[in-house]
Amino acid sequence: MHPEWWVWIVGGVVLMLAELAVASFFVIWFGLGALLVGLLMLLIPTLSLTAQLATWTIASLAMVALWFRVFKQSQHKTLVGTAEGEVMGEIGLLVGAVAPFARGKARFQRPILGSEEWVCTADAAIAAGERVKVVAVEGSYLKVSKA
Repeated sequence: MHPEWWVWIVGGVVLMLAELAVASFFVIWFGLGALLVGLLMLLIPTLSLTAQLATWTIASLAMVALWFRVFKQSQHKTLVGTAEGEVMGEIGLLVGAVAPFARGKARFQRPILGSEEWVCTADAAIAAGERVKVVAVEGSYLKVSKA
């Protein structure tokens, strides 16, 4: 059995359409691999079945690897991992007093990670109305000190 070029094209389109039903954005790469083999069959019609399957497998796996290593890299980061560089040193106003074992509340002029007000902690007592500087991100709290 030697599949024709159009069988690979139809199979590729079917796999790409199946991606609409499977919400993983994973099947599309196998469909694109089948399209690649179909186009290759147009150029080299005497390609053996083994070569066709090997080309499809290698092309599909290469596209999956490329997707996860290059294009999808930024989606693996969390806000906590990227937040410290953006937030460190921001100056805000303490609207609720903070003590070493009590939480306070700080307000910032521009939103930090989507919010203008943050619950904060500090190593020393700071009165409400003082200007504070962010020194660390600890989970869902900001650690502040006097500015």
